[in-house]
Amino acid sequence: MEFFRNFQFGVNELMWLGYLLLNFTAVILAYRFWGKAGLLSVVPLSIVIANIQVGKMMTLFGVDTTMGNIAFGGIYLASDILSENEGKKYARKVVSLGFASMLFTTFIMQIVLKIQVAPSDTMQGALNQVFGFMPRLAVASVTGFAASQAFDIWSYQAIRKLRPDFKDIWIRNNASTMLSQILDNIVFSFMAFLGVYSMKEIIVIIFSTYFLKVVIALLDTPFVYIATIWKNNGKVNEE
Repeated sequence: MEFFRNFQFGVNELMWLGYLLLNFTAVILAYRFWGKAGLLSVVPLSIVIANIQVGKMMTLFGVDTTMGNIAFGGIYLASDILSENEGKKYARKVVSLGFASMLFTTFIMQIVLKIQVAPSDTMQGALNQVFGFMPRLAVASVTGFAASQAFDIWSYQAIRKLRPDFKDIWIRNNASTMLSQILDNIVFSFMAFLGVYSMKEIIVIIFSTYFLKVVIALLDTPFVYIATIWKNNGKVNEE
């Protein structure tokens, strides 16, 4: 109820929606022109962008939340397109690529931050702000991502067996993503914040961020349809 009392829609929300449309358009165009390889290349890029953006707080629809949800949403979009059109084999590559990208970026940037700076350096403080992740947050992020992505691929295929028609893409896309996002929120929030915040505060964090993920899941559905139509009409570059 607190969300509906504080609901707002202004410049922030318009810019956020514009960014969402731009990001999802880029994902399906990567599939259109570069096929499976294009989608798989989106994953590491989205992981790095999301982990940079997550440090920024914003007020969106009246709720204080972090950036990064759209970039992560692009990964789920790529995963669902691959599940729909290429099968589990390629969809599972999203999990391994994302997992490796998150670990590699975090590890490399910790080394970079430890290197002694020159007297004229002006970037160390900014880099530390962006990439100075606490190990606990990094582990929570990686674990939540791997668990939710694995569940997303499994649930998408399970729902597809029950509702295999083209017209039912919206059911398997939204159901699998929304269920997996619940898992991601629960795993990440408890691993990152248990003992730091009270149980009540952790529950609030889980549900406030989940609302935005539901919106993103709903809005990515037309893009899965577009990608599937391109695939069925032979417009996806298979080279």
